[in-house]
Amino acid sequence: MRLQSEYSNKIKAQANSLGFLSCGISKADFLEEEAPRLEQWLNQKRHGSMSYMENHFDKRLDPRLLVDDAKSVISLAYNYYPEQQQNKDSYKISKYTYGEDYHHVIKEKLRELLANIQQEIGEVSGRCFVDSAPILERAWAEKAGLGWNGKHSLLIQKQQGSFFFLAELIVDLELEYDHPTTTNHCGTCTKCIDACPTAAILPNNTVDASKCISYFTIELKENIPSDYKNQSDDWMFGCDICQDVCPWNR
Repeated sequence: MRLQSEYSNKIKAQANSLGFLSCGISKADFLEEEAPRLEQWLNQKRHGSMSYMENHFDKRLDPRLLVDDAKSVISLAYNYYPEQQQNKDSYKISKYTYGEDYHHVIKEKLRELLANIQQEIGEVSGRCFVDSAPILERAWAEKAGLGWNGKHSLLIQKQQGSFFFLAELIVDLELEYDHPTTTNHCGTCTKCIDACPTAAILPNNTVDASKCISYFTIELKENIPSDYKNQSDDWMFGCDICQDVCPWNR
């Protein structure tokens, strides 16, 4: 256990030096609590036309089906809140799109992290994930103690809010595991629910993606349904309304 703790501390220190906001570690196992939630969300067609969400159901819940001999899921958060805000008179685009393609930026950092683990610890195999495979990122981040699931279904941290990417490094190395987040600090606040123009945020920490402006402006290949055509609030790509009104982002 002492060696596992030492390894975990080294990994977190290296993640911090690479610019990640936070790093938590959990045991690679089946996400038992998430299984019925995901199944219900899909059965209720909350994913709209994103049929790919129906694929690889088991893999989404069990990282051992994604990575051979997986032992640990290293979850990381990476800030994307821009230093310079967009011109208020222009059409709106989500803040996460302001910089370079985050897939490339973060994956390169994950590869460097894995290389450092191999250099410091020895022969370790792993795989990097940046929004590019069937993995429930938020569930793993919550399990690793990085934050709690907000009512807008995004992970929130007390000090950082919710403007950050999530990424994972799954390795075949047993480590010391962090305690999962058990307290939801949203309380009775409903600002994100009240602010959503399309009523996409449901009262059970769930988003109906088929009503979400981000879905309409990024994922939907057909025309926006007539019921929602005049409710986009000038958003051209993505939407940050629920995050902008969140007190934890102030």
